[in-house]
Amino acid sequence: MSVKENVELMRRWFKEVWNEGKTQTIHDILAPDGIGIGELEDGTPLRGPGEFVPFVERVRGAFPDINIVVEDAFGAKDRVVVRWSATMTHRGDHLGMQATGKPVRITGITIARIRDNKIIEGWDNWDQLGMLKQIGAYESPQSTLLKSA
Repeated sequence: MSVKENVELMRRWFKEVWNEGKTQTIHDILAPDGIGIGELEDGTPLRGPGEFVPFVERVRGAFPDINIVVEDAFGAKDRVVVRWSATMTHRGDHLGMQATGKPVRITGITIARIRDNKIIEGWDNWDQLGMLKQIGAYESPQSTLLKSA
């Protein structure tokens, strides 16, 4: 596949999987032995569609109106980098806490390696802490990175 085709594959991933909730697209695009790193808070990799589908269902269950905007996407050889932002509302209890109805805005970067029209590896870095703060699941301690007045 060309770099352009790989970038379009990743745009399709974000549109169909995240914005439209089409879990079949996970089976269509993620290789059976594909691995995702960085999605879970403890660093455990997700392996194949069998593990990725429940992750997507859990996130979309908590945030059914998730809308991801691909802010920037480019590639080289078999890799694609996507810088994205997401807006959503915490409407479900799928994260282990009651829905708060609070709006959330986060950002992230995804790097994917593609072979034969399938994602074989993906690395995600997204603002999990910011999401948890915005829904009230985490409160910052008194220390801060901001300068005190």
